[in-house]
Amino acid sequence: MSEQDRFFNRANALLDRVEALFPEVQAPAPPTDSPAYRWLQRGYRGQLQAIEHISRVQLDDLLCVDAQKEKLVRNTRQFLAGLPANNALLWGPRGTGKSSLLKALLNDFSDRGLRLIEVEKGLLKDLPEIAGALPDRDHRYIIYCDDLSFESGDPGYKALKVMLDGSLSRMPDNLLIYATSNRRHLLPEYQSDNQASQIIDGELHHSEAVEEKISLSERFGLWLAFHPFSQDDYLTIVQYWLNQQGIAEFDDEIRQQALRWALEHGSRSGRVASQFARDYAGRNQLDDREHD
Repeated sequence: MSEQDRFFNRANALLDRVEALFPEVQAPAPPTDSPAYRWLQRGYRGQLQAIEHISRVQLDDLLCVDAQKEKLVRNTRQFLAGLPANNALLWGPRGTGKSSLLKALLNDFSDRGLRLIEVEKGLLKDLPEIAGALPDRDHRYIIYCDDLSFESGDPGYKALKVMLDGSLSRMPDNLLIYATSNRRHLLPEYQSDNQASQIIDGELHHSEAVEEKISLSERFGLWLAFHPFSQDDYLTIVQYWLNQQGIAEFDDEIRQQALRWALEHGSRSGRVASQFARDYAGRNQLDDREHD
């Protein structure tokens, strides 16, 4: 036996001993059918995990965002019907209903075959793997990325950019991406980025840095802008959630409490309105029990 053969035999024996130390990694079993999944990293593999407790918010619960709701519902209905539809970016201040709208879509359309897959920003690099791990082809899947933003060089940024519209391969016909963000362009924008922009023949030409930051957002075919609520809108939402808690009255004292609550929380958002209604209802129910 040559020296080379002895070397390879020793190497193979060593590999056999190393492999014996680790259990065989099995491919994750397909999850049982569920309206919603979460993509998790398990060692060197990712897998879909069914979400057991799903938010119960309905489309009718979302007030003062009628235009945004109408456009996203129409796009989703097209998708569920197997018609052309766009990936969507919902952007705007916190608490204005972006995430709630996506959760409400699931609750209203899950019986028509809609499924949601929640993916954290740090796992967006797994998008090609996720697309290949869809449980079946009978349902329509939306990858849901909440509160999305990137820093320069973030690996998830390039993976999302390629998946949206930058590769020879295309997304499966039964898959879309819906993302929410506080930023319109998903990347931080600096004053220095605009200093390299130029006016040529009366037209504004952005710098390469600005063009790069705009390019990802432009790959979403549907942009939906959410804006801060006016005081009247905020109070309308407060009254709605109080009604949901079984409180029909909405006098001036309650309005003043709701406005003080918003001031303390620094926002007149739908989330703050819902939080006030829960607090007010809970305080009153507790007082009633203690006085019984």
